[in-house]
Amino acid sequence: MFTGIIEAIGKIELIEDIGSDKRFVITSDSLDLSDVRAGDSISVNGVCLTVVDLQGKGFSTDVSVETLSCTTFNELVAGDKLNLEKALQLSSRLSGHMVSGHVDGKGTIKKKLADARSERFEINYPAELGKYICKKGSICIDGVSLTVNEVEPSYFSVNIIPHTNDETIFSEYSEGTQVNLEVDIVARYMESLMTDEKPGC
Repeated sequence: MFTGIIEAIGKIELIEDIGSDKRFVITSDSLDLSDVRAGDSISVNGVCLTVVDLQGKGFSTDVSVETLSCTTFNELVAGDKLNLEKALQLSSRLSGHMVSGHVDGKGTIKKKLADARSERFEINYPAELGKYICKKGSICIDGVSLTVNEVEPSYFSVNIIPHTNDETIFSEYSEGTQVNLEVDIVARYMESLMTDEKPGC
């Protein structure tokens, strides 16, 4: 479980093909890995990944075919920057919202507009996620917990304040950039409780 408050920016040092899966080697000068062990989870661009090895200022993680198919990881290359957050501890402040690290779909940056000192991003979303996105609700974009400003039939908008722009990879985005989306987990649970779906659906 995560909060959506990014702790550091990392960089992909190496991507290895292992069968149909991929192994990513990720480094960061600012992420404290002293309390991380093999088997721990780290959110990488909003995707919950398992640390398989630690090397100095970096770690390795395996990305399965399933994860490659439903996230932006297939488009990433060595040198790309990433948002990183270590798993939530029970003693931590929940400054963002409850984030599972299980991506629901991919969005695309539609527009990037100046809005006073902030930047407003309009992001296209898959039609099947529309019912979970609401004005002033929470959404996670590449691991960043954000508040939805407005919702339209095919896109929603968020405002990125200067601090968030500086501490995440939002400054790297341009029109057409694909991002990982995770809708509010509470909305998913509410839907499950209010429908006749079978357990586990």
